[in-house]
Amino acid sequence: MKILVLYSGELGRKVIQNLINPGNFCVSCGELCNHCRQARKSYANLIVGIHEFPEDLPTFIEEPDQYMPQKLPECDLILAIGIHPDLLVALPDVVKKTKAKAVIAPAEDSKKTPAGVLEQLRKELEAMGVEFEGPRPFCALEKTGKPVIDAFVDLGFGRPVLRIEMSPDGKMFIGAGVLRDAPCGSTWFVAKKLSWTDVSDYKETISGAHHSYPCTASMDKDPQLGDTILHKAGYIIREAAEDAMECARKEKARILASSRNEASSSSL
Repeated sequence: MKILVLYSGELGRKVIQNLINPGNFCVSCGELCNHCRQARKSYANLIVGIHEFPEDLPTFIEEPDQYMPQKLPECDLILAIGIHPDLLVALPDVVKKTKAKAVIAPAEDSKKTPAGVLEQLRKELEAMGVEFEGPRPFCALEKTGKPVIDAFVDLGFGRPVLRIEMSPDGKMFIGAGVLRDAPCGSTWFVAKKLSWTDVSDYKETISGAHHSYPCTASMDKDPQLGDTILHKAGYIIREAAEDAMECARKEKARILASSRNEASSSSL
């Protein structure tokens, strides 16, 4: 897969760093760092181009081509992150030039990335036979049967999936790992903060870690969600932890049942 990143703002920078996975990207543990992210592969080799747009562009852009890079590499997937709405509208032309098969344009702020613009973009791209997703927020991205976008999720980016270990009495998290990361990289941060904390405090632990990463989603109410996108992102990582906790409990119950069956069989 060849990925072209067009971005503006902090989220784009975090996504790029998370894809590349340099040693200095995550500093959550300071001197206590155990380099847990080193086991995660770098996808720097998949990035064929990066272009950052200024954040102080005019309110209205009549000729988007003036701001687009003159040379764009061929690619399979375009990540359009936080870019001006008028530049989003111009993406079909970029798709033609790059021969892209898919576009992901996440919405972290409904004012900067209006739902109407994304819907217009969706219709134009799908009419061209190009895959499109506009997750709200980026960490809401899931597999939908679209081959290129699903392949991006399969790399390990999208709606977070955690693996959690709990103490024998089920009262403490003794470990947490990342099976699928939020594109911004926050899932590793949350997983690290969960380790060696009380299970009963998991909501507060996750909320604190999610905010202090920090999440870049807007705190303004989103008309489509009926809530803030920041809150939506918080619910997503909390649900990921709850799913992982349930899996851990089921696995414990399975092991106990297996042990009892073995003990019963041996006594016969």
